[in-house]
Amino acid sequence: MLFNSIDFLIFFPLVAAIFFVIPKKLRYIWLLIASYYFYMSWNPKYAILIALSTFITYISSIFIQKYNDQNRIVFKKVCLAGSIVSNLSILCLFKYANFIIINISKLLSILNIGIIERRLDLLLPVGISFYTFQALSYTIDVYRGEIKAETNIFKYALFVSFFPQLVAGPIERSKNLLCQINNIDHISVWNFEQVKRGFLLIMWGLFQKLVIADRAALLVNTVFQHYQNYGFLEILTAAILFAFQIYCDFGGYTNIARGSACVMGFHLMNNFRQPYLAQNIKDFWRRWHISLTSWFTDYLYIPLGGNRNGQHRKCLNILIVFGVSGLWHGASWNFIVWGLLHAIYQIIGDIKHYLVFTPPPLKIYDF
Repeated sequence: MLFNSIDFLIFFPLVAAIFFVIPKKLRYIWLLIASYYFYMSWNPKYAILIALSTFITYISSIFIQKYNDQNRIVFKKVCLAGSIVSNLSILCLFKYANFIIINISKLLSILNIGIIERRLDLLLPVGISFYTFQALSYTIDVYRGEIKAETNIFKYALFVSFFPQLVAGPIERSKNLLCQINNIDHISVWNFEQVKRGFLLIMWGLFQKLVIADRAALLVNTVFQHYQNYGFLEILTAAILFAFQIYCDFGGYTNIARGSACVMGFHLMNNFRQPYLAQNIKDFWRRWHISLTSWFTDYLYIPLGGNRNGQHRKCLNILIVFGVSGLWHGASWNFIVWGLLHAIYQIIGDIKHYLVFTPPPLKIYDF
């Protein structure tokens, strides 16, 4: 069920209308049912995976909080590791298994050992990269003592599967979305201002997606598929349009997600802040896919040491984070190289910043 489909045009107003008329204590149950229906509209089997991820992180977090003393620190770490490994294993199986098999097969072929001809017939579940990271961030936050474990499994399940941001983000934190779910009883009934703001976000998102991104894609796909028939200017124009296509496609979906949530009184984080107006590559990643950038910063870059252990270690950490980020975007070497290139650009920018001499301000003393 795409956001720009007739199905969603029927589904969302119905969900929102019922949300406001049913008893407040049933609101989260209704949204949970609607979210699973939304997700199962892609493929009913997907519900098994998201339910499994939800259950694993829920149970792990309960145990982590229950045994929150120094004598059980090893058990806490085992619970955290179990949650991370099991969720990433599910993600790797469905998203990266064939990529790994293909590359092992190529390596074996180079070594004249043989090849692996068999591939796994697995469909990539929609949104699995998003909800896996969202669920993992919750478990890690509980382990760090930043939040309390949610005891109501249905409220937590709604946090993982909340349909407006399930498929394409933003990747929400429990401090924001789960807190709103726990305060769902206090959402005012049909607040005109919030409905208007949500409606405008949805309209802007649809404009970005249908009018800009989809129209640009027609020209971009034509040129890229038959690039040998076009000159330099046509290919350059297509490349520039592709940048706007990607932004408006992803940004449009995010705005529809934020608008849909806003209509029902929920506030999702802004995932884009005019990224193409960034001053440098570091500033770009502060503006582009903000929820993913902040996730990698908090749960990978800082735990690796961040910038605390000298410039060489900082550069290595940047390479690791952007390499993993590229792999998160897609199971191919193209994405990995793309991520590493962004890492190199950022490292060069940092080096340039240190090399450029900025004279101290002139001090004038009056004796």
